[in-house]
Amino acid sequence: MPLPFFGKGKQEGPAMAKDPVCGMKVDPKKAAASYEYKGQTYYFCAPGCKRAFEKEPERYLAGYQMNM
Repeated sequence: MPLPFFGKGKQEGPAMAKDPVCGMKVDPKKAAASYEYKGQTYYFCAPGCKRAFEKEPERYLAGYQMNM
């Protein structure tokens, strides 16, 4: 019987996106909302974060890093 892995190696799983408004980790397949801006799709934890982003995308993209 194999033993469970408790190491610090990379864990496989769904790629997570970062909500550019609140910084929350978001599974793109389960995101509450998404929005395309300048050819890039952004994912949001809630419709309110998407609305805020739509109003001022450059504000939220300043210093934004795509993955966590």
